[in-house]
Amino acid sequence: MVSAFTLVTECPVPAGAMFAASLDIDLHLESMRDSGETAIDGVRSGRIGLNETVTWRARHFGIWFRMTSQITALDEPHRFVDQQVAGPFRSFVHEHLFEDTPDGCRMTDTITVASPVFGVLAERLVLVPYLRRLIRLRNATLLRAVR
Repeated sequence: MVSAFTLVTECPVPAGAMFAASLDIDLHLESMRDSGETAIDGVRSGRIGLNETVTWRARHFGIWFRMTSQITALDEPHRFVDQQVAGPFRSFVHEHLFEDTPDGCRMTDTITVASPVFGVLAERLVLVPYLRRLIRLRNATLLRAVR
């Protein structure tokens, strides 16, 4: 079993700007500063691209984790997907969608995750709310950067 959630963020800037910001390793690191996150391998700075990987090291729930993510799909400026290729989850897929709107764009994050430790109930009560908060923080940082 897996858990999934979707977070929609209305942005007062064009989809292309949010798309580019979402692929920026430096902005991601800024948004995750509280977890001590660093990029330790692969693309460690600037924009990540199709089939490229980045390995993150971060502290969550008081435990240090490493996770390697790969950009497995990229359709600029509409969609890209990053997914864990090594790390703490049984599976982790993050789909990013961007669509222009009359007032800017709509950014939709859909995350599908399965934990090797938590059961589905614990995933939905603990892990999903935690990840949702992290994505909100990340999106707020991206918005500040592109305004």
